[in-house]
Amino acid sequence: DLPAPTVVPTSQSILNASGYITARRMATVSAEVMGLITSVNVEEGMRVEQGQVLATLDAAGATVNRDFALAQVEVLKARAAAIDANLSEARRQQGRFTNLIDRNYSSRAELTQAEANVANLNASLISANADIEVARLEVRRQQERLDDHTIRAPFAGVVTQKNAQPGEIVAPSSAGGGHTRTGICTIVDMESLEIEVDVNEAFIGRVMPGQKVRANLDAYPDWDIPASVIAIIPTADRAKATVQVRIGIDASDARILPDMGVKVAFLKNEQLL
Repeated sequence: DLPAPTVVPTSQSILNASGYITARRMATVSAEVMGLITSVNVEEGMRVEQGQVLATLDAAGATVNRDFALAQVEVLKARAAAIDANLSEARRQQGRFTNLIDRNYSSRAELTQAEANVANLNASLISANADIEVARLEVRRQQERLDDHTIRAPFAGVVTQKNAQPGEIVAPSSAGGGHTRTGICTIVDMESLEIEVDVNEAFIGRVMPGQKVRANLDAYPDWDIPASVIAIIPTADRAKATVQVRIGIDASDARILPDMGVKVAFLKNEQLL
């Protein structure tokens, strides 16, 4: 365990309150598509990094769709190559008729027809190239859909809940049925932990941003944790006559966990070392 911070008292607390440890950055990770879970690569308590693979879904259908889109690109490229070859031949014909008409060996109608062929083939080539770009966009779309079958961590943190197992169905929203899950796991960024307390509105005037706070976890009542006020939420709870205060934890420690109960003392001219 890390050494507990010590308190050098220079004055007494001016206000006491109780609250809970909360995580500002927490996510229940799900999938963007509905699918059969083939693997889950995390367990509770495991630390994961941003982008790490948490689970995979059956991607057979998505793979076929991506491969079909890739094949469509190749078909359209071959078609464009054929049109380009015909266009080159048509341009040679146009040049030949131009030379012949200058020598009076060809009619104006033949030259006009050759020019029309060149124009038509040029337009067809432009259209074919546009079709290729559309097909490439479809490949990207199908690749993104395929990538959606690999579920990755949105940020670095610790897995606090594992909600699904291989063989179950995961969906972005509840689809009914006992084997349908809406989340793979819950990840908490332990660096984002802070304290939330409700202060009686009659005493909120004693609290200000940046004010030093001494916190004591219910689990470790003799351990003084240095903290300071981050913000006073600018609204009151009418039912409880309280105002919520966010308190930042100045010394991170592995013993501080989400949803732990905590008691805080707002200090005046007191320094935590």
